[in-house]
Amino acid sequence: MTATAPARLPRWRALSGETRWAYVFLLPWLIGLLVFQLGPMIASLALSFTDYDLIGAPRFTGLDNYTAMAQDPKVVRAVGNTLLYTVTHVPLSIALALALALLLNRVTGRSAGVFRTIFYLPSMTPHVAVGVLFLFLLNGQAGVVNRILGLFGVEGPQWTTDPDWMLAGIVLMSLWNLGSTTIILFAALRNVPRELSEAAMIDGAGPWQRFRSVTVPMISAALFFVVIINTITSLQMFDQVYTMFFGTQSAREAYGDAALFYVVYLFQQAFQFLHMGYASALAWLLFLVIALITAVQVKVGNRLVHYETEEHGR
Repeated sequence: MTATAPARLPRWRALSGETRWAYVFLLPWLIGLLVFQLGPMIASLALSFTDYDLIGAPRFTGLDNYTAMAQDPKVVRAVGNTLLYTVTHVPLSIALALALALLLNRVTGRSAGVFRTIFYLPSMTPHVAVGVLFLFLLNGQAGVVNRILGLFGVEGPQWTTDPDWMLAGIVLMSLWNLGSTTIILFAALRNVPRELSEAAMIDGAGPWQRFRSVTVPMISAALFFVVIINTITSLQMFDQVYTMFFGTQSAREAYGDAALFYVVYLFQQAFQFLHMGYASALAWLLFLVIALITAVQVKVGNRLVHYETEEHGR
């Protein structure tokens, strides 16, 4: 007699009870991922090859939307403004956040928690409120920023009306939201082994040498993370800029394209002009650009970032 193979249980019944419950609790997230993220992404990719205005049925146009982007001067201006803002904001914000984190690292006792809370509170302010706030702070005639500059004999520019200074004003406004980056870098500084700095001090290294040779390598993973996150956030800048410069028709006509960011132009095409197909193509171009920049950053970062596990594995 030949032995019969045992009947195989269905895959679901073969799972342990804990694994089944894990899938049950993950199910709402998986449904949300499919319905609210992957589904709309696939739909927008399909719409990017159509002419669609939310009224009639989508009409397939092939690569016309992508061809039109290459010939649209506003796309070029929006991309230029966004990239210039990104390359200015990211290094400046990380440098200031690192300086604040170094100051926090020197504070001890109960006051340390108070200062951490104070530095993080601006991150909780709604972006629309920040845009309105800085519209007053950067006012060329009565703004607080120009009043402070006037105390030092410096005549402040027209931050919100002069096209040559609008981008600088937006960068200045964006420095308000340094709390998250500061806390991440502060946590990384707290994990730097003190004995490494003490050993470098015994070898005669000065403060700058210890910072460059000990502190920066040990927090390079955190720096790498905040560079990627801040770059992605900067390329998607929208809320504050739209609140300050594009909230009304008169404002749009007065400011023109000086403060036109890529996502602002995408929003205009989608919800003001109802060019949903063109807006979908713009969105996918942004997605590809962000993916490419992130891939380059990861490739470069893997060569520069110091991971503690590398030493433990040696």
